[in-house]
Amino acid sequence: MSKTKKVLIAVSILLLVFSLGEIARTFLRDYAEQQKIEELIKVRGAVSDKAGGAVPSPLTTKTNSEFQELYERNPDIVGWLKIDGTRIEYPVMQNQQDAQYYLDHDFDKKKSKSGLPFLDAHSRINGSDILLVHGHHMKSGWMFKDLMKYKQESFYKEHAVFQFNTLTEKDEYEIIAVILSKVYRKSDDVFKYYQIEKVSTPADFDSYVQNIQKLALYDTGVTPRYGDKLIVLSTCEYSTENGRLAVVARKRK
Repeated sequence: MSKTKKVLIAVSILLLVFSLGEIARTFLRDYAEQQKIEELIKVRGAVSDKAGGAVPSPLTTKTNSEFQELYERNPDIVGWLKIDGTRIEYPVMQNQQDAQYYLDHDFDKKKSKSGLPFLDAHSRINGSDILLVHGHHMKSGWMFKDLMKYKQESFYKEHAVFQFNTLTEKDEYEIIAVILSKVYRKSDDVFKYYQIEKVSTPADFDSYVQNIQKLALYDTGVTPRYGDKLIVLSTCEYSTENGRLAVVARKRK
């Protein structure tokens, strides 16, 4: 065997070992993060028997007692999102000092590649007509990757409603539209679904809804009116540069 062939074989073996190592590290990381989420799911619903804890809690009714222990553990929690037929069952977070904090932190504020779904800086859980929730599209399938299932109208028809509970309410949301868009340059004169801060009047709201429906992948037959509360679940979509997929829904009354 020539020296060149031996070198090529050695390099190939090293590359294989490196690749297997990366796969193993990714698997272990994803498994660890999966375990953390499953632990949070178990904690949710458990009513804390602590009296007069160190963290003041706004939770005073049976409706939101499911959040008691989670809130005391991390008061950045603002709700819980669950979509049947997907792996999406996560706390939704908002850090008042750093809107992007949960892009790369877990529930216990440790560094995390997958982060957690979090509210946009321009959304307030109790004061906004539109709640914009960001979440990663992880190759492992975690966070918001399963929103891609809504590209298929058949999946939508079987999962047209999902749950989003806040600290004070238990709510269901019905899907208005599923859209494909992207993050544009500031100078681009085009509808930007993520600029919710510009929706402040009835006319703004109607215009926002009309633009959403123009981008819709299919017709859901649901048209919100001013006064309805909307939630927008947004994640990366890789068929185009800076692409985004968003699932837009309105709160059921």
